[in-house]
Amino acid sequence: MTKNQQIHPDQLVELYRRALEQGIPLDKLEEKIARKLDRVAVSTKIEKKEEQERVKEVRQRLPKAVRYGALTVPVLFILVGLFLLGNALLPIAQYYTTTLPSMSKPKMLSPIPYEEILDVTPYVIAQTDTSEMNVLGNKSSTGPIILDTELDFTDLANWFEDEQAALLASATEADSYILEIPKLEIEEAEVKIGGTDLDQSLIAYPGTAEPGSPGAPVIFGHSVLRQFYNPSPKNPRRYNSIFSYIMTLERGDEILVTHQGATFKYVVKDKSEVKPEDTYILAQQYDHKLLKLVTCVPEGTYLRRGVVTAELVAN
Repeated sequence: MTKNQQIHPDQLVELYRRALEQGIPLDKLEEKIARKLDRVAVSTKIEKKEEQERVKEVRQRLPKAVRYGALTVPVLFILVGLFLLGNALLPIAQYYTTTLPSMSKPKMLSPIPYEEILDVTPYVIAQTDTSEMNVLGNKSSTGPIILDTELDFTDLANWFEDEQAALLASATEADSYILEIPKLEIEEAEVKIGGTDLDQSLIAYPGTAEPGSPGAPVIFGHSVLRQFYNPSPKNPRRYNSIFSYIMTLERGDEILVTHQGATFKYVVKDKSEVKPEDTYILAQQYDHKLLKLVTCVPEGTYLRRGVVTAELVAN
């Protein structure tokens, strides 16, 4: 309805005033006004139809890319976002639905009270009282501990409390050996004894057993989302994802360790999940010859620690 076609309230008042002055019956006046409003309504309808046709004509002149782009671009961004979100969440869901149910519950190695510390070797500390210690090994305060920086978990020192972290950083042993897991296509992976840089190698916790010896070498490796897994020796970033799939290993799968010219074959016997502060996984049982592989789980997160335990078998 254009401005010229509209009947302003002031005009209606003026019409009624004139009708009263001239003695015109109000019913005739209202009939006249109704006819005018009908004409205005018809005119407005015609104008709207013409306007819709003009808009349609303009749209038809536009290229298809422009016509459909306004709709497809937001939909495309939504689909990409859902795809990325699904890629991040699907491995975690798979871990909880398929991998986690197959694990055994962690067991304490000794009936020592939980609040006591068990020194198995000069380098290995078993369980500490987590009710009085925070994740960095400091006495807990009455309130939460707030970290002003994000921890870098490719630095193994950030996996441990202060004493264990200091031991890793100060270890100067130059010895290293090779680990291979045929099922996961892990070949010639270097394991350094001590150190903290998981971007450059796997790291065996100093003070734990040597390969083939009583006890258990405890080897740490980094993990990321499984879609980024690439353990190829040609990949310069292989150690950033090298343990992403170890929790999919099953009982009987082989792990080969070559140390000082000798190759030792271990077979997987157990898997478990522990809390980050559960350092009793470092404890040594000298009546068995074992191997422990440790990484963060679910892969791509730092919520828990996954432990694969394998046992040495005769070649």
